[in-house]
Order: sequence, then C-alpha cells, then structure tokens
Amino acid sequence: MNLKGKSFLKLLDFTPEEILYLVDLAAELKAKKKSGIVHDELRGKNIALIFEKTSTRTRCSFEVAAHDLGMQVTYLDPSASQIGKKESIKDTARVLGRMYDGIEYRGYGQEIVEQLAEYSGVPVWNGLTNEFHPTQMIADMLTIREHFGKLKGLKFVYMGDARYNMGNSLMVTCAKLGLHFVACTNPKYYPDPALVEKAKEVAKETGATITLCDSVEEACKDADIIYTDVWVSMGEPDEAWKERIADLLPYQVNAKAFSYAKPEARFMHCLPAFHDLETTVGREIHEKFGLTEMEVTDEVFEGERSIVFDEAENRMHSIKAIMYATLK
Repeated sequence: MNLKGKSFLKLLDFTPEEILYLVDLAAELKAKKKSGIVHDELRGKNIALIFEKTSTRTRCSFEVAAHDLGMQVTYLDPSASQIGKKESIKDTARVLGRMYDGIEYRGYGQEIVEQLAEYSGVPVWNGLTNEFHPTQMIADMLTIREHFGKLKGLKFVYMGDARYNMGNSLMVTCAKLGLHFVACTNPKYYPDPALVEKAKEVAKETGATITLCDSVEEACKDADIIYTDVWVSMGEPDEAWKERIADLLPYQVNAKAFSYAKPEARFMHCLPAFHDLETTVGREIHEKFGLTEMEVTDEVFEGERSIVFDEAENRMHSIKAIMYATLK
C-alpha cells in the first residue's frame, strides 16, 4: 500500500483497503511503542502544526507521534500565524511547503485544508474542520477492533448533533468499512442529505447500512457501540446551548439508552465530554440550565462500558500511522 505524498483530508478520498491499512499500521506502531522498539525512521523531516482551534488530544498526539518518528515540530497557534488574515491560504501553503515536509491544519472550513493541500506540494493532514475529523476515525476504528476483534457488521449508533464533523465522518467511515451506522437524534440534526446519499452509495458496495432515526429505543436496540459528542462546538455562540439542550436532551447517552443495547456494548466519545461539573463550561451550564450532565451521564462515562481513554490514547498511534504512511 503506497500512500506516500498523499494528503489526509477526508475518508471519502480513501478506499476501504487504504483505511484498513492505516488501522493496521497504527496497531503495528502501537505495539512497537509498547515494546520499547525505537521507530524514528523519519529523522530529518520537519512538520508544521496549524491550530486555528485549540486542542489537547490533537496537539499532543501530533507532537508525540512526530517526536517518536524522529521529526521536528513547529506549532502555530491562532495568534502565531497570518493564515487567512494578512496572507492568503494559497500563499501560506506555498511558503510552508518550501520549509516543511508535512502540514497539519485544525480549524474551520474544509475548503481551507483542501486549499493548503492543493498549493503546498506536501502532505496535509486534517486535524479537524467543521465538516470532517478523519484522524479521529482511524483512532476510533482501531479502538473498536481492539475491543470487538472486528469492524464489519457491528451496529454503530451516534447520538446527538449529527450534522457536523463527527456525525459526517463516522457515517462515512462506517459506510466504507461495513458497519451499520445509525444517527439517533432530533430530525433537525440529521447529517446533510447529499452526504447521506453518498454514504448510502458507498454502503451498497460494503454491506453497510445507513439509518436516520429519532427513537432512542429503536436506534439503540442491539447496538454494539453508542457514541456521542458535545452538543455545541468551538466557535459557536453561547446562545446555541439553550436550543441544543431543549432539542438534544432526549438523546443523552444514559443507562436507559444502554439498556436497549447488547450486554457487551461499549461507549465512545472523542472528548472533551461534559459529564460532570468539573469544567468551567459545565459549571456555567449548570448555573444557567440546572444540568449536572449533558451529552452523557457520569454513570456511563465512568462505567465499565466506557472505552473513551483507550480511544484518546489511540489518537496518537493513529496519527503516527497517517504521518508515517504519507511521508515514508
């Protein structure tokens, strides 16, 4: 499998075989790290990390993975880059492409990361845009396979706001790899109809199914995985909370939702999660709306079904695989 020089922007661009290759490679590199086997095969290479939206897991994953591979890293936070402000994305791409072997972008519109890839001349990796979050997908599929021993045929339920990067990416990835994807939410929050149709076309080739459903009982019946994400994303106004809470509280992941699932079902979340009052945002929401938990209850998050920290660790191993495959 040769992915050298290819950008990693969205999983619609990759075949099922290529996606599974990255999952396999992530598992291989994880095993090497756990065994203390040095794998700094990309010594001498330099990468730039552009973060217009901050992140704990994405930044740490890219930096640790790059250092393990022997690479040097330059981190550009929202105040450290002129991208799109004093310098066009096209010009920024052509400058950075002369200095770096690869570029990561985490920020807003998908068109930004696409333009970076078009003009930089080096692999560009999507660390998150409004529309897609592909690096998270390799980590998620690695985590699921570690716990279930397979991917194809599993029932995967996503609860909450399915319109943006996580709902989109999980739907596409399940379609590509033959999982049965269910978006369980208020119909206002279903994924984009055009993307749903595209995913259904892919699913015809892999044996996957794509279902949109507003019944928690129906969606979660015999589920293998129940997944959720925060209801309001970075960059959205605080006023969005009131509407989202009213619309999405019935789709909170809780013990009742899991009562419909298989006994061995697992809970996943890309983090951060609002499952208690130990965050500033959590306390603010509690003061305004009286909630102590939001998209997931603390009981589920901290329970034996939860594999969220395996998932978080696997971000690093999967990002390492993506960089290795596209640079080696």
